[in-house]
Amino acid sequence: MRYPPHILEEIRARLPASDVVGRRVRLKKAGREWRGLSPFNSEKTPSFYVNDQKQFYHCFSSGKHGDVFTFLMETEGLSFPEAVERLAGEAGVTLPAPSADTREMETKRTGAFEVMELAAAYYEDQLKGRLGTSARAYLDRRELGPDIRARFRLGYATSERYGLRDHLAAKDVDKELMAELGLLVSGDDIAVPFDKFRDRVMFPITDSRGRVIAFGGRAMQADAKAKYMNSPETPLFHKGQVLYNLHGARKAAHDRGTIIAVEGYVDVIAMTMAGHPNAVAGLGTALTEEQLALLWRHADEPILCFDGDGAGQRAAFKALDVALPGLTPGKSLRFALLPEGQDPDDLLRSAGASAIDRVLEGARPLVEVLWSRATESTPTDTPERKAGLAKGLREMVASIRDETVRRFYKDEIEGRLRVLSPGAGGGQRRSGYEPRSGGGSTFQRKARPGDPPPSPRITTKFNPLFAGSTNSGGTAMFRDREAMIVSSLLAHPELLGIEAEDLAALELDDPDAQALRSLLLDQAADADQPDVEVLESRLRRAGLDGAALRLATHVRPGDRWTLDSHADRMRLEDALRQAVILHRKSGALNSELRAAERALAEDGSEANFAWLCDVKERMAVIAGAEAEADEPESDDTAAA
Repeated sequence: MRYPPHILEEIRARLPASDVVGRRVRLKKAGREWRGLSPFNSEKTPSFYVNDQKQFYHCFSSGKHGDVFTFLMETEGLSFPEAVERLAGEAGVTLPAPSADTREMETKRTGAFEVMELAAAYYEDQLKGRLGTSARAYLDRRELGPDIRARFRLGYATSERYGLRDHLAAKDVDKELMAELGLLVSGDDIAVPFDKFRDRVMFPITDSRGRVIAFGGRAMQADAKAKYMNSPETPLFHKGQVLYNLHGARKAAHDRGTIIAVEGYVDVIAMTMAGHPNAVAGLGTALTEEQLALLWRHADEPILCFDGDGAGQRAAFKALDVALPGLTPGKSLRFALLPEGQDPDDLLRSAGASAIDRVLEGARPLVEVLWSRATESTPTDTPERKAGLAKGLREMVASIRDETVRRFYKDEIEGRLRVLSPGAGGGQRRSGYEPRSGGGSTFQRKARPGDPPPSPRITTKFNPLFAGSTNSGGTAMFRDREAMIVSSLLAHPELLGIEAEDLAALELDDPDAQALRSLLLDQAADADQPDVEVLESRLRRAGLDGAALRLATHVRPGDRWTLDSHADRMRLEDALRQAVILHRKSGALNSELRAAERALAEDGSEANFAWLCDVKERMAVIAGAEAEADEPESDDTAAA
């Protein structure tokens, strides 16, 4: 076999069938499928259907059917290798060079799946056996009975240090392979590798075909350092590209036309028990672009249902920021926040399945969450603050890549901004929301008898970065912003617990910022409660105290309050979050500009020229919004 199955699966995962087929056949949405005239026969009534969830097409008039590779072979006369190579190039998938090792690699991959299946079966047996008594009692208290355990293949990793290792070794599984698959802890400083998961309830994680590729483990001991633990990255498992229970949720998502993303394993199980088997979950981190693409493949408007606490609110905001650039006509998100302090399991047990139904019914469109976050975090009682609000919203809208969606978002946001300043642009209009005192807006469905306690409003405090002067494309501003982010975390290392993941992924140009980031990430990994004195000692030992001083000189005067040890915690968190958002968007736009310039230089086509113009237009929108916000007030305006 020239191309391993997992390579073909990855190409299919990145290229919806409707996109590939739609280049040759004019398709129209028909329920959860696409319909068009047959490319194989002449016809007047459409009989050709495409299903993105199944990655499959079927032509009733000719009886032909297949996937994206088959379609190119049937319509363009390509050979299978030619079809694979073309689509791999479009999907950005690197194909393995043909060699005698290819079959051996695929055989090894098949063997890896077999090992993971053996591990899953072992954990299931342990849960049912004598050593699983306490784990079964815990699951019984959570009302996760035998049927649910069997459905989700729950298991138990005993406290024995070598239990799984010895079990697999007896079946001739190599210890190096066990370690490579994340089942053992090994290393140069570990003389005898031992089981990674011990005394934990185990949740198998499967791929889209239902094969076990990793595990999540919930600690039985209350004082365990990590309550939940996932398998590390392995040849089978890349957590940013996987959703828990996607294989189990696919059919229900197709039948219901929607899919629900929650935060954890038990949340998925609780949603299933409440009558929503179309539930999936991320794997301990903010939703990635790849995971959102999976959700959009199964529904046009997935519902993100997060816990009603600060962490759930931050997860909603991060998902919004990731989703905005990828919005396309008909593809969006809805957000449902649970009552404060509750997750789906809590709400199910305290108020029943109907309470979860009402939470989902109240899911809010993405544009409302975007608007609420901005208006409720920024006072609008002065012209300057209104300008800051407008600038921040316009920057967010400018990040939307699809021109049509961006235009409609721009119209919607500009209309809402006019409501805040009726004299600046026509009378007040209704668009599903009512102004409240103070000039902001909120979106709330009227309470009904029997509703659960209200979810917390998605709110943030005033953020000076929205009201200040930024420049998406400017080198100096890029430097000043990264100086603010890194210097603030040096002054407040206690925030590393919630910012370390974003900090690690951030694009930094300044060598001092890069070196200090590495030290901060080491500090976050080594300490449960990062301490300023410990961090200062590390700075001195690493010879980076001078770098910290140099970097701090680039923090703009308006942002220097973030370096104050007594700065307000909530205000600081909001400022850092917005700085990271702006920094990420700046880097992405500049990178896209360079790519568009290269593409136009290599191929002076109209498409490449349009791409370059589009990128520059988005940069101009951001620059214009910033200039408008920074522009001094005229005497007339001030008098008004």
